[in-house]
Amino acid sequence: MIKQRILKALPITLLLCLVTTSVAFAQEDGPSPAELAYAIDNVVLFIAAVLVLFMQAGFAMVEAGFNASKNTINVLFKNLMDLAVGALIYYLIGYGLMYGDDIAGGWLAWGGFGISGMSADPVAGSLNPQVDWLFQVAFAATAATIVSGAVAGRMQFRAYLIYSAVITAFVYPISGYWKWGGGWLNELGFHDFAGSLIVHAVGGFAGLAGVLVLGPRIGRFNKDGTANPMPGHSMTTATLGVFILLVGWFGFNPGSQLAFAGASNTDATMLIATNTLLAACAGATLAMIASLFSGGKPDLGLTLNGMLGGLVGITANCDTVSNVSAIMIGFVAGVLVVLGTILLEKLRIDDVVGAWPVHGLCGVWGGIATALFDMSGTHSLLPQIVGSTVIPIWAFVTMYALFTVLKSIGIMRVSEEEELEGLDITEHGSISYPEFTGALTSSSAAAD
Repeated sequence: MIKQRILKALPITLLLCLVTTSVAFAQEDGPSPAELAYAIDNVVLFIAAVLVLFMQAGFAMVEAGFNASKNTINVLFKNLMDLAVGALIYYLIGYGLMYGDDIAGGWLAWGGFGISGMSADPVAGSLNPQVDWLFQVAFAATAATIVSGAVAGRMQFRAYLIYSAVITAFVYPISGYWKWGGGWLNELGFHDFAGSLIVHAVGGFAGLAGVLVLGPRIGRFNKDGTANPMPGHSMTTATLGVFILLVGWFGFNPGSQLAFAGASNTDATMLIATNTLLAACAGATLAMIASLFSGGKPDLGLTLNGMLGGLVGITANCDTVSNVSAIMIGFVAGVLVVLGTILLEKLRIDDVVGAWPVHGLCGVWGGIATALFDMSGTHSLLPQIVGSTVIPIWAFVTMYALFTVLKSIGIMRVSEEEELEGLDITEHGSISYPEFTGALTSSSAAAD
């Protein structure tokens, strides 16, 4: 009887011994709290960087869906090269300009080529420069690719590549340094947590410059100023893209916390994530209602853009506003998207995907809303107005100058024949839907 009890107790005894030994070993030889915090911060930021990189797929789907099928390959190609070429250029030049040492009174910095020798982001001292670069380059690609949809259907591919290289190498990093690198806007007290201005307004106002220099698509406006609808070829694709962007934004905003270990960082990250979703949903809801009043029926395209506008509006301030304030910020952003779209149409400005209303207008709103809804009491209105004005002007003026130069040398816009035929075949020698095109050709031949 005693022997049986001993045998039954033996496994439990051995398990307790193993656990006790493991705990003792962990206490003696395991990582220190600082090492654990370092691992958590860097691994979580790596995951956030991957989520933001996945946003490129979302932008590609949104822009392809909102455009004509004959330009699908061209739109997808531009999104691919924004990342491919942009990552190389940001590695060589952009990162050093954005997070280097000051060389011009807070206006310009330089930290050398590549990542080696660069310190980690000054806001988060425990980050490995490699993962910091990985996170930052995803933001740079986002700023660049916003323009792709706005200018779709009429811009030469080579001109777009030149634009993408310039904005990634110089325009985005320089204004990014003004705040995130510790430059003059940071010293002024300007707050842009995850980039309503630094990322989105830069892309939105660069897109506005592009469409102004290019002019509208053939057939978009009549001589009397009235507009002709030119709907995208796949709202299914566009809707999928918005959902992908929504998911990716949980890397964009919460990832910008940059430090995640510890209770205070965890609480801040959860607030940021919740505010992000609330603003997105509020933006979609109010855009739907506004589209109902403006057009008589709820419009899916405007509602999709309303969700994106809500995300853009909350990006600057998701760390410093309450949940209720996040909803209010999203409400205003959703209305601004609809009003901005109507304004562009009245002015006969052809922004194919609504890049300026979503990223430009709502980006500025996000900067101002940071002061209006701040619950910390540390972000005053004047610095927010300055930052929300200077950054868009910088992006618009520099890109307008570049696009004007490209136009003057004859490589900005495709010919009328190429535009009507579609950029897929004229710029890339291919078509997006060969089966469908073949069916049309066969039907036409049979009719003849």
